[in-house]
Amino acid sequence: QVQLVESGGGLVQAGGSLRLSCAASGRTFSSYTMGWFRQAPGKEREFVAAKNWIGSRTYYGDSVKGRCTISRDRTNYTVYLQMNSLKPEDTAVYYCAGSSTAGWPSTVPGDYDYWGQGTQVIVSL
Repeated sequence: QVQLVESGGGLVQAGGSLRLSCAASGRTFSSYTMGWFRQAPGKEREFVAAKNWIGSRTYYGDSVKGRCTISRDRTNYTVYLQMNSLKPEDTAVYYCAGSSTAGWPSTVPGDYDYWGQGTQVIVSL
C-alpha cells in the first residue's frame, strides 16, 4: 500500500517562499508520475505540478508556472514543491499524489491512485 505524507505548509507573507515535502513509502516508484494539486475552499482541486519519478520530465499548471519547481530525491523517496513569489491566491490545501498508470502529463485528479492528507498553505498580504 502506497503512503504519501505531506509536510511544509504554513503561513507566509505574500512574496515569500515555502517548500513542501511529500514522503512516499510502500513500494517502488520507478514507473510513477508524482503530482501536486491544491484545493481552495469552495473550489475544485487544481493541478499544480507533475514529475516522473525516473527521469527529468516536469510539467506545471499555468497559475504557478515560473514560480514553482517540483523535484524529487530518489534516495529518501521524497517529492518536493518549491514555491516562490507566493500570492494570496495560492492559499489552499496542497496534496501530493501518485500514479503508476497516468499518461504524461496528467493534470486530472482522477488519473492519480494515491493521495496524501494534504498540507495547508496560507499566504497573507
